[in-house]
Amino acid sequence: MLNFLQRIGKSLMFPIATLPAAALLVRLGKEDMLDIPFITAAGNGILGNLAIIFAIGIAMGLSHDGSGGAALAGAIGYLVLTEGAQSIDSDIDMKVFGGVIAGIAGGLLYNKYYNVKFPDWLAFFGGKRFVPIITSLVMVATAFVLGFVWPPVQDGLDALGNWILNAGTAGVGIYGVLNRLLIPVGLHHVMNAVIWFDFGTFTTASGEVFHGEINRFLNGDPEAGYFLAGFFPVMMFGLPAACAAMYVAAKKERKAAVGGLLFSIAFTSFLTGVTEPIEFSFMFLSPLLYVVHALLTGVSMMAAYLLDIRHGFGFSAGLIDYLLNFTLAQNPLLLAGLGIVMGAIYFVIFYFLIIKLDLKTPGREDEDMEEEQMETEKGDYDALAYHYIEAIGGMNNIESLDYCTTRLRMQITDQEKVDEKKLKRLGARGVMKMSKKNLQVIVGTTVEFVADAMRKRMDRGDTAAPDETVEGVQPCEKATSEKYLAGKDFALPIEGRVMELSEVPDEVFAQGMMGQGFAIDPSGDTFTSPVDGKVVNVFPTKHAIGLETESGIEILIHIGLDTVKLQGEGFELLVEDGQAVTKGTPLIKVDFDRIRDKVPSIVTPIVFTNLEDESLTLLETGNQHSQTTNIVTIQK
Repeated sequence: MLNFLQRIGKSLMFPIATLPAAALLVRLGKEDMLDIPFITAAGNGILGNLAIIFAIGIAMGLSHDGSGGAALAGAIGYLVLTEGAQSIDSDIDMKVFGGVIAGIAGGLLYNKYYNVKFPDWLAFFGGKRFVPIITSLVMVATAFVLGFVWPPVQDGLDALGNWILNAGTAGVGIYGVLNRLLIPVGLHHVMNAVIWFDFGTFTTASGEVFHGEINRFLNGDPEAGYFLAGFFPVMMFGLPAACAAMYVAAKKERKAAVGGLLFSIAFTSFLTGVTEPIEFSFMFLSPLLYVVHALLTGVSMMAAYLLDIRHGFGFSAGLIDYLLNFTLAQNPLLLAGLGIVMGAIYFVIFYFLIIKLDLKTPGREDEDMEEEQMETEKGDYDALAYHYIEAIGGMNNIESLDYCTTRLRMQITDQEKVDEKKLKRLGARGVMKMSKKNLQVIVGTTVEFVADAMRKRMDRGDTAAPDETVEGVQPCEKATSEKYLAGKDFALPIEGRVMELSEVPDEVFAQGMMGQGFAIDPSGDTFTSPVDGKVVNVFPTKHAIGLETESGIEILIHIGLDTVKLQGEGFELLVEDGQAVTKGTPLIKVDFDRIRDKVPSIVTPIVFTNLEDESLTLLETGNQHSQTTNIVTIQK
């Protein structure tokens, strides 16, 4: 259940990512800015439709491949749900909850039915086309049930919202503390979505209705902004001051090593309000400090409320949002003064606790932890991906991989194989073992690039070390001979229809992201080696195999699309890693009748992954026999 809620929280980042654009448009169009009403109206076009945006974003986020088909199903599900329920009771207004319900349904139904097969006379409605159909049917039934069940739920939610909004100092304080305490498990996004986009109602003079703290604040509600203002002192002043305290408390010989890191994450927090890199730098090294930080956040929220300060943001409580909404805020200069005070409090408390209790914050770790951080060339995410995979225990130890704003989220086979120290030397801010199988690694704002690079390596079963030097890791040796392949040197590995790589129904392969190559729609069942060389990679799930020719050309045979999820079902491996092969050596036998209906396609890309200045020419297409030569050539 926790993992499922975390996935929903991660999916919420899709719609939340639209808020900066919406907030900017709303503010720029206001009378005190550019005074161009249509710009404000354009921004409110986003804010006024957050429920359906949530439905689309959550469905896409929950789908296994981020498909637009899931997004469409989420949108259709929302429309069916809300219209159906309101036809039973016109007072029903699910707000963002309707979007969340429809998004979850759309995403889960997509994962279940995206590759469903029907008889030929119904084939047009199979696969992804069936997902919006089944979603609409499911949501019709859901609308009927909620038409009778939702009214008392709605009354209860309204009562809870009114209590929180009217609880004054206690309400904002409790929210502030919980907001920080839920970050380690990634559920703060779920709570924020309710406060920011649902609770509270404001009707403008023109009759427009807005829900949620952010929407109401940006559109001039004089009662909104109390649940947002208190974050500014923490994110702009408090946490940067905590970084300063950790720097001053660091060991003398370690200050140079941690100074750059602490300054960069402190400046990020001050400017943009992105705080997780700071929080994860001490969250697990010193949990006491994190509890203190959560309590101080509550103090800041309550102090801002007692000082009658209202302020708001469209993304987070950093300098950018502080200045953008300055004229819309109430007592913003007083908020800056509160920030200075909170900064001083953070510095004193953090420094005192670190020194007094000898807390192991950055720069104060024990000697066996003070290993130099591994360095890779800036932007070399493939190298980082290799070392992250190694530190997590190898590809065999990773069952699934996902990410959110700053962290990798993985299902792990064996947590004991995870090397936390190595992950931290690679730059990870923290490692969270949520359960026996659930692992989170806090990478920072570059997490998307690291995750994508890891996925590429996992998809092609690439376990080769990168060509770079990292302390304690030796680079692999690159072949120096000319990469050349004559037509007679390559024999088609299986009978089938040969096609251009651009025809593969997968964007990664079709756009050549994995390298040059071609594809086969196989009609046989056994793949043989197309070249003389050796086996260099056999993916644990047997769906892909890597070969290397004597001249150093690396070849990936990726059998079918999305076949990794089959976990080896239907595949019989006939060779092993490191084995020498010649043209015609059997590699893998596949039961296509068994797997055909379980994957999007059995089209098999054959990719030459390490070509640089060389170019590949496809000489033949169409139906070809196994072991046919003069299919491709490679030359400079």
